[in-house]
Amino acid sequence: MRKAERSWPLCGRIKQQKRLEMAGLWKPLGMPGGKIWILLGFILMVLVFTGCGKGPVKEPETRIGTVPDKNLIVVGVSQIGSESVWRTANTASIQSVFTQENGYFLIFKNARQKQENQIKALRSFISQRVDYIVFSPITERGWDTVLQEAKEAGIPVILIDRKVKVRDSSLYTAWIGPDFFNEGRMAGEALEECLKKQGRQDENIHIVVLKGTEGSTSAIGRTTGFSEIAQTHENWNILEQVDAEFTTAKGQEEMERLLRKYETIDVLISQNDDMTFGALEAIHEAGKTAGEDGDIIVISFDAVKNALKLVEEGSITADVECNANQGEYIEEVIRKLENHKVVPKLNFVPEEVFTKENVRERLEEDEQ
Repeated sequence: MRKAERSWPLCGRIKQQKRLEMAGLWKPLGMPGGKIWILLGFILMVLVFTGCGKGPVKEPETRIGTVPDKNLIVVGVSQIGSESVWRTANTASIQSVFTQENGYFLIFKNARQKQENQIKALRSFISQRVDYIVFSPITERGWDTVLQEAKEAGIPVILIDRKVKVRDSSLYTAWIGPDFFNEGRMAGEALEECLKKQGRQDENIHIVVLKGTEGSTSAIGRTTGFSEIAQTHENWNILEQVDAEFTTAKGQEEMERLLRKYETIDVLISQNDDMTFGALEAIHEAGKTAGEDGDIIVISFDAVKNALKLVEEGSITADVECNANQGEYIEEVIRKLENHKVVPKLNFVPEEVFTKENVRERLEEDEQ
């Protein structure tokens, strides 16, 4: 699995000398012109049959770093990027687990929100013969070819956070992450509870939705799950669902547009906390208030620390957790595979919904 670095053979240096001589940049010394060519020809012949007898010289393998211990398990991780607070926490959970002290050598690549960068990273992992490939796919489609290459190389692939749509499900070994569809349903149930508490369950409710990256598992699941609950309420009117890319800037931009477009917005469903932060800024700049007792009920996803503080303050009515601490669950799957045990195809991480009633306990846990 772990190959030593190769050095350039001597025949490569002789060939380089020949090219330099032809260019007039090197000249053999100490012998008459005719004799030196005979000697040089003899030397080259010896080198060809000794140092270069195995055929053309290949470029040395490129490896990111050097594995200091052959007993370390080499894990290649391709992360989507660092577009959100949640993603940063997710990355930290992985890096804290896959350390040399724990028996691993981690090769980490940031795709910077581009699928082509992830495919390139996966092919790099394959060429380096890592023991495991772990990645969170930016979108669900477009992975069949590179995952087939990993399968042919005998490298198990573990998906995290998001899923893929492939023709052959054996192209990956396991998936670890949140139940995004259930998260969407939990958001709908939280809105039901809030409206019931306010005595507004029979009113016409006008809703806007800030969706995540188009085609991502999280956006698809959360949208579908929430829609399933919304369809049971004839008085819930979804005015518009818009892609805000899971970023604060885009969240603010789209919320500003929605506030200008619609005179009445009762509820904002924002599919991650970063978009929520931007949307709250837009709401405040428009002279409106947010929260259960404000003009607009805000329900968010991810439950990062700063958002939970806003839940406690009342600006966010409910925040559906998306558990970022997936490193330990990834290691659990790898350890089982190392011991030749069967692992479940789908592995869900635990999650809950935070409101004013239960958020203090989580905040205290985070402060410890």
